[in-house]
Amino acid sequence: MTPRLLTGRFFKLLFSLLLALVFVGLGVGLTYGLKWSRNLPDYHELDSLTLGAVTQVYARDGSPLGTLIPKLGDTSVSRTLVSLDEISPFMTAALVANEDRHFFEHYGLDPNGIARQFRRISQNENVQGGSTLTNQLVKNTLLSKYQSARTAERKVKEWLLSVQVERSFTKEEILQDYLNIIYWGDGGPVELYGIYSAAQAYFGKTPKQLDLAESTYLTTLIPGPGLYYPNYQRQRLLMKALLARMVEDRWVTQAQADAAWHEKLLPRGWKVAYDAAGNLSGAKLVDRSATYLKAVSTARAPHFMQQVQQELVTRFGREKVYGSGGLRVYTTLDPQAQNAVEAASRRAKVPYGTTLAAVISDPYTGEVLGMVGQKLNGNAPPADWNNAAQGQRQIGSSIKPLLYTAALSTGTSQLDLYDDKPISFPCPSCKGGRYEPKDFEGEMTNRSMTLREALDRSLNLPTVRLADKIGLPTFFGKLQELNIPPNDGTGLAAALGAVETTPVKMAAAYAPFVNGGLYRAPRYITRVTTARGELLYDSSSDVGRAHRVWTPQVAYLGLDMIKGVVDDLGTKEGGFSEPARIPGWPVGGKTGTSTGPKDLWFVGANPYYVGAVWIGRQKGGNMAYNIYSGEWAPPIWHDMMVPLLQGKAARDFAQPPGLSYVQHPDSGPYIKVKVALLDPAYRNTSTASTGVTEALPSTPQYQEAGLPGSGGGMVVSLDRLTNKLATEFTPPDRIVQRRVSALELPAFAPDPDPQPLTEESADPAAVKQQKAGNGTTDGIPNAPKN
Repeated sequence: MTPRLLTGRFFKLLFSLLLALVFVGLGVGLTYGLKWSRNLPDYHELDSLTLGAVTQVYARDGSPLGTLIPKLGDTSVSRTLVSLDEISPFMTAALVANEDRHFFEHYGLDPNGIARQFRRISQNENVQGGSTLTNQLVKNTLLSKYQSARTAERKVKEWLLSVQVERSFTKEEILQDYLNIIYWGDGGPVELYGIYSAAQAYFGKTPKQLDLAESTYLTTLIPGPGLYYPNYQRQRLLMKALLARMVEDRWVTQAQADAAWHEKLLPRGWKVAYDAAGNLSGAKLVDRSATYLKAVSTARAPHFMQQVQQELVTRFGREKVYGSGGLRVYTTLDPQAQNAVEAASRRAKVPYGTTLAAVISDPYTGEVLGMVGQKLNGNAPPADWNNAAQGQRQIGSSIKPLLYTAALSTGTSQLDLYDDKPISFPCPSCKGGRYEPKDFEGEMTNRSMTLREALDRSLNLPTVRLADKIGLPTFFGKLQELNIPPNDGTGLAAALGAVETTPVKMAAAYAPFVNGGLYRAPRYITRVTTARGELLYDSSSDVGRAHRVWTPQVAYLGLDMIKGVVDDLGTKEGGFSEPARIPGWPVGGKTGTSTGPKDLWFVGANPYYVGAVWIGRQKGGNMAYNIYSGEWAPPIWHDMMVPLLQGKAARDFAQPPGLSYVQHPDSGPYIKVKVALLDPAYRNTSTASTGVTEALPSTPQYQEAGLPGSGGGMVVSLDRLTNKLATEFTPPDRIVQRRVSALELPAFAPDPDPQPLTEESADPAAVKQQKAGNGTTDGIPNAPKN
């Protein structure tokens, strides 16, 4: 066989092997590409940054509470958003020159960068570098949960989404979005996200005011703010290289670059000296905290706003809440009540190492009027965790009025006698096989007493006997109706408070004492409209929300007992709730202390309001053994109620017919105590069946139609407020260009009969002029009634 023939066969074999490898590689790549292309995040979420989709939230008097700005992926976009025309052109030029020189030439992918990624993948190296601005935008928003993972899967998803984003958004929008979401370092109480925060933190300017030197400084921080900010000497070298690149790319002239280099730039926190050539002659970081921004919350009552957000998303879905145009949300929050709760929280004295939660509600409507979920300290922002609505804590003896009222509904009287003596129950899961409760601190009177006195003194032994007599199914049934279900397997210990719930729910459970026996679930929203005024929800149409738990007579008997808890015994006489008394006003309530003690409670009511206070350690754990709730929680409740009652007409609780009063049989502190009893003529009403007064209507479900798959594309003009095609009525500053496919176009059709919009207003004076009902007055949505 000739050498030429052998050579030909060799090259044919080599070519065949290479061709096979190419097909195998394509097959493997296609397999993984198809796998990773599934379940991609919706790139339309970026519209939340470009179309101004801000949901505005108002208090009950029409004053603004704040805005709800969405999350993109897992990244919270809680920052000041600015448009591209509010940013210095030097800043955008420096960004493109430093991060993506071919930004205006590619379609989301950089071929040279991709080649480098494949080389790293083939060599089993980390996948990094070579990202376009579009890639970085996708990585920091839609793929934020993969942000720290340098994997082939993340990179492929990033590329696919980048192409979709480039097809749908303009280059200017992508650049604007990037500048609004990028991380710029540690701002102390807040993280520095977005160009607005960065300009404020490092130079005390707005983005529009940044000059060339300042823009290059901020741009060179982006790859590693924590690395470069403390090392200005190193960063100056990067700035010089960037200025040269900007001249090379014709973003600026050489004269402009030279002027920027010679500028005596002074970033906050630095003491810097320059020589005549613009080089550093000395640089020292003297105050790291100089770049710290005040923790400015975009909302009043942040914990209340959390609940509003949760209720909105539950009711309407995320897309409706954060979709283009946003919503106008009118809430139950009463600014006066919120101010009272916050002031009481700031003044509150609590045990060392503890925090608190407090809530005030309207007992007649279920509306939450004011809320704090943490102990407030001055103007410092509270922690995000909302103990008022999220913290499930054992409620201790504050559960006892619910048990006693359940007993009253079975025909028991306040004056019935029960023993405060040792008792033991079989309990297979208890130590020694017996459940043997004890009174607080092991003290015991060892005598019989009325249920009135037993509740006044918060004694455990008579309480457990009472629960045993009426039966746990009766008691647990009432707890279920009050939305405080006991845990599975809970026995008689539930009668002493071995049940967990939140302050918001405890306030709702006490409201039936005041309103005649009706339970209403807590609510935060009264009305929701679109930005154009279209009514989406009105609480006045939520008929049948009330659930009757007690008859009016039984509810008042329970109220009479908790009034006695506050009034019958002073602290020196063995009572726990004297600090809750408000001169000139009837008050009822009950303290609660869980085992440990871990939790301190007071839940109480007056003729206008019901409220709850909780104190405890954020992460759980015992407080000092000699701490009890009566010393700490009732004063806070008192302090938040007093300002609200000032100026209101004094009134008593409404008393239904069918009740009579008798003198308490005991002497001493009970010599002047009158006890409410049920008139025999109304005896049957005490055991009347209760239930839902009217069927609760099903919650309206709103669902956005999904956009069909794209095929081809065209650039159209959209109204950034409505996300519909712009019309002759659309103001020029609201028009935005968007690339959409022909199949998607029908979804952007404008209203068939568009009308000019009147100016939005949340002026309280304007709101008060609105008419009742579901209409609008002068284009301003109706505000909820007080």
